[in-house]
Amino acid sequence: MGLLTFSINVTLDGCIDHEAGIADDETHAFFTRLMDESGAMLWGRITYEMMESYWPAVARGDVEAPPAIREWAVKLDAKPKYVVSSTRKDFSWTNSHHIADDLRTGVQRLKDATPAGVLLGSGKLATELDRLDLIDEYQFLVHPRIAGHGPTLYRGGLPSTRRLELVSAKPLRNGAVAIHYRRER
Repeated sequence: MGLLTFSINVTLDGCIDHEAGIADDETHAFFTRLMDESGAMLWGRITYEMMESYWPAVARGDVEAPPAIREWAVKLDAKPKYVVSSTRKDFSWTNSHHIADDLRTGVQRLKDATPAGVLLGSGKLATELDRLDLIDEYQFLVHPRIAGHGPTLYRGGLPSTRRLELVSAKPLRNGAVAIHYRRER
């Protein structure tokens, strides 16, 4: 069984708006490495649609992009992508699959079938999966910014505090810090 790792950009005040962080070669290299190490991506419909609206065009070369960003797009295009959605059933982006089962059953089945692990990148979905005790690890890129707006991590709350064990913390040249925590069980 693979691990489910929640990974996202976050500001010091908890904002996970994708435009609030630093987007440079170093941050893209961080997420490219995480994606390379995982067997699949997992998103909610809103995150999927945001990604689908831009990254396939970058992968095809329809959008000009620096080498690190193009590398990310090409790898993302090839990676299996799983989407949780109750409103959309058809996902035409390459290697995209719908999780139609009960959330707990569908995600547990995905973890069981993906020994290299699953990389989760949706904040709202992460809250639901954390409530179901399905998230094993957290790899956040904490940006040296205070956004002053949302969306924020876990704004819907959790029923109890999650105790985490620090695996690593690494500062990047741009001032962000890559932190990796494992869930204490």
